[in-house]
Amino acid sequence: MSQDIWINLPVKDVEKSTAFFNAIGFHAVSVGNERAKLAIGQTTILLFPDAAFEKFTGSKTADTSQSAEVIFSIGAESREEVDAFIQKVEFAGGSIFGKPSETDGWMYGAGFADLDGHRWNLLYMDASKMPKR
Repeated sequence: MSQDIWINLPVKDVEKSTAFFNAIGFHAVSVGNERAKLAIGQTTILLFPDAAFEKFTGSKTADTSQSAEVIFSIGAESREEVDAFIQKVEFAGGSIFGKPSETDGWMYGAGFADLDGHRWNLLYMDASKMPKR
């Protein structure tokens, strides 16, 4: 059985979303006329127009202005990477819902929403400061 996973994400404008994700440092490319492929590490996220997404899922897309359907968490290499990434997000038109901060003395991260309101966070975890069990 194949272990590949593709995440399908509805967006209002595939071209604008592709440009946004490229501007923040991800690799997004158009695939055909109505979708794009976003690669983050070993994960593939396919961006589809809302109407196409609704057609193959058989349901309406979530209203991200009212609720969150998922949060994508991405690992960072350092606190500085988190800070620089969040600056790119702001410059590219995303919104920050969690400013960079430290949690529990060993995690440093920030949260943002993309152009369609999908929620993401970037986390740096300092393994040398993690509690021992």
